[in-house]
Amino acid sequence: MRQHTTLGRALILIAVTSTLIACSGSESTAPLPSVTPPAAPQPPEPPPEETPEITRVHDDRVFTPAEDVSFEPQAGAQAFFGVYEGIQGDAVYSAEIPDTWNGGLVMYTHGFRGNGETLTVSIPDPAWRGTVLGAGYAWAASSFSANYYDVRAGVEDTNRLATEVMDYIERDFGQRFDEPGQRLISGYSMGGHIAAAAVEREARDSARFRVDYAGAAPFCQSEQNQFQWLGDYPLLAQTLAGLGDRPREDFPALAPQIIGTLFELDDNGNPTWVPANAEGERLRQAAIQLTGGERPIFADFGFVQNTWQEAVLSTGGADGTIDGILAGNIYNNQQRQYRFRRGGEPQADEQELNDRIERVAADDNVNAPREDGVRWLPLVNGEFDVPVLTLHTLGDFYVPFRHQQLYRERAIDSGAEDLLVQRAIRAPGHCDFTGTEIVTALSDWLRWVNGGPTPAGDEVLDAEVVADADYGCAFTANDGTRDRSALPACSAP
Repeated sequence: MRQHTTLGRALILIAVTSTLIACSGSESTAPLPSVTPPAAPQPPEPPPEETPEITRVHDDRVFTPAEDVSFEPQAGAQAFFGVYEGIQGDAVYSAEIPDTWNGGLVMYTHGFRGNGETLTVSIPDPAWRGTVLGAGYAWAASSFSANYYDVRAGVEDTNRLATEVMDYIERDFGQRFDEPGQRLISGYSMGGHIAAAAVEREARDSARFRVDYAGAAPFCQSEQNQFQWLGDYPLLAQTLAGLGDRPREDFPALAPQIIGTLFELDDNGNPTWVPANAEGERLRQAAIQLTGGERPIFADFGFVQNTWQEAVLSTGGADGTIDGILAGNIYNNQQRQYRFRRGGEPQADEQELNDRIERVAADDNVNAPREDGVRWLPLVNGEFDVPVLTLHTLGDFYVPFRHQQLYRERAIDSGAEDLLVQRAIRAPGHCDFTGTEIVTALSDWLRWVNGGPTPAGDEVLDAEVVADADYGCAFTANDGTRDRSALPACSAP
């Protein structure tokens, strides 16, 4: 049986109504106005689907402050410590104020502490601590409310402490100090990433607690390119060992075979990290190019350090989430060109490697900006407006010198190049500085941020300069606090 549509029923109703009007004896003889049929009723709009909140493994982790977070002050200073609320839960704070306090505060940001559940007190190394206190500054440091490589917690928790530390001291010790008249930030390794990111315009403007730091001194700093390097090197080793047909997820199981294929072993079967063959040497040459190009110290000293080779290779495999700090994979080598040599067009062996190495794409929006604070992995984009001074060793295999070159390129792009001073140190290890190098860098930086002259630094982008045998001599100070006796000496000035 044919059914009327809604529109059809409406037209029938109109026709009946018109007939009734015509037969009613109405005095009006004017034609009836046209009647527009009512629109067909539409089903109600379904409620918009809510975009599900992206969560991370890290979001469910819980960390606990150590039972004892006390520490002893240096002579002529007072120590303060306690617990406060951070972005992921409780965090430990430490602070030290000299008797001759000048009203300034330097935030110290510690390096990577592993993946344990306990949060411990943060005390700077003696050279850093002594220089800051000796200049009349107070310092404060957070444990951060999470371990792992959580730079977001590092920035957010440090910023909160920077703005509220005097309140915590009054709460816990009954003493009231004036609010700092100047705030600075400095740290090492992951803490260098935090210090550099904290003065970036994006992090400054998006952080839950905004702090306008007057300067930053990030030493041996990591940054987002760190996770490109940690993905590239194991993948290169697997490919050059002839196991590139196996997925990179298999790297942990393949690691002994990869290492035994590429490197000489000692009498106990342990790797010496000296290349055993042409493929091992290609790996070393590729590592040189990826970490900053030809330069002193790296190839013969930094590359063969067992601790840092193991640290980098231990990251091999498919996890580009940084142990759950991100919800997806950040590693991407889709456009990466691997080289064994500096300059010129890729040669046949380089092209062959690039043709056969596995290509991996990062997940979309894996580290997008957030509305609830800084990104999960805050960026170092070279967009800052305050004096920044860095130190980095040339031989660092773990957190490579290449980060300094990227920092300079980005600072040039943003117009901040005159605010960035970088110093290269001739040492093989990670954060492998002498006391004198730290004292000199911090002292020069503190004068600079207070209106003094711009300190001298090293050129980092000119490949010929960086490759010179004396590169890094200007700011290297062998004061005996580090054993560098095996390293090549600088030429006489």
